[in-house]
Amino acid sequence: MKLINKYRSKNYNNRKKRLPVEYIIIHYTAIEKYEDAINHLCNLKNKVSSHFLINKKGIIYNLVDTDKRAWHAGKSYWNGKTDINSRSIGIELDYLGKDLKNEKYDFKQILALKKLLKILSKKFHINNKNVLGHSDIAPYRKIDPGKNFPWKKLALQKLVYFPKKLNSSQKKKLEAYFNLNFTKRNNKFKILYMMEMIGYDVGLARHSSKNYYKLIKSYQMHFDQKNVSGIEDTKTFNLICSHYYSCIDLCENF
Repeated sequence: MKLINKYRSKNYNNRKKRLPVEYIIIHYTAIEKYEDAINHLCNLKNKVSSHFLINKKGIIYNLVDTDKRAWHAGKSYWNGKTDINSRSIGIELDYLGKDLKNEKYDFKQILALKKLLKILSKKFHINNKNVLGHSDIAPYRKIDPGKNFPWKKLALQKLVYFPKKLNSSQKKKLEAYFNLNFTKRNNKFKILYMMEMIGYDVGLARHSSKNYYKLIKSYQMHFDQKNVSGIEDTKTFNLICSHYYSCIDLCENF
């Protein structure tokens, strides 16, 4: 796979010592022309960058070396960890992000992304649960890569994680373990507890309906894209439960 090194950003510093690269964060540029996006990421005044940018034709530009800390995640959080910049690789996609136009990601662009994800995940031993969107790690202020990003297609190749539907036995275990009821709407704070276990920053959503809406919407943009409403309906609730089950199954030998 050929990388273009013509453009190099100076917006980086050293990663914190002894912090492994364990996340890949996917963004979109929200800039009409990819050349302008590259210029923005390389301009020292903007204090922002990413390791890679992939344009609509599938050309990959390497703007910052992967051993350096690019400035792409900003204030963010995942699974109890902050300074995601020191722990991650950032990939920008040439995409405007105007949902009103129902803009789709280009086939060649996603094909190039798949190839890049395979290489990076293998090189840095990254779990597919740790390939995330900017909106996952900063749900109260970011929405990229948006509701049209093809998470499910990437999940088919195991490049990213997608929760599987719980069977009846698993539902019974979860009901008994966590006192859940799949036949009616459950307590908001149980949902927040499960989302925190998954990795999300739930702090601002505990006592704010506006931020709770943003958190649920962020989850839906990744895992329930046909229902980006900010309301945890039955399908969204079941996805969160399934996602949570996969976490405790691994972490607590449930």
